[in-house]
Amino acid sequence: MSVKTHQEIEVWYVIPAIRREMVLELKKRNVNQKEAARLLGLTEAAVSQYMSGKRGTDVKFEPQMKAEIKKSVGAILKGANVMEEIHRLTTFCRRKGTLCRIHRKMGDVPKECKVCLR
Repeated sequence: MSVKTHQEIEVWYVIPAIRREMVLELKKRNVNQKEAARLLGLTEAAVSQYMSGKRGTDVKFEPQMKAEIKKSVGAILKGANVMEEIHRLTTFCRRKGTLCRIHRKMGDVPKECKVCLR
């Protein structure tokens, strides 16, 4: 197994997991697939894959992170920029140590890791 960097884990696993949670939250709010794709800047095919569990399932978030994702979905529905919300969520993920916990499950975290602020 090759050692993955924090950036690789964030881009390949965390961001897709965030998008999946966003799609699922939009679905709970009765937003259809086409509208979810438009709101999140994704293709309908990607939304379909998130909904069916074919994409973004490698990371399971803690309740606190899921609550933040729910807040972001509410903000996006009110017109917030989706990329700014994803950035806010990835920053939250690093600040709360979630990224380091995910990294420990998927690879070796450097001893002097300074990515997470915790």
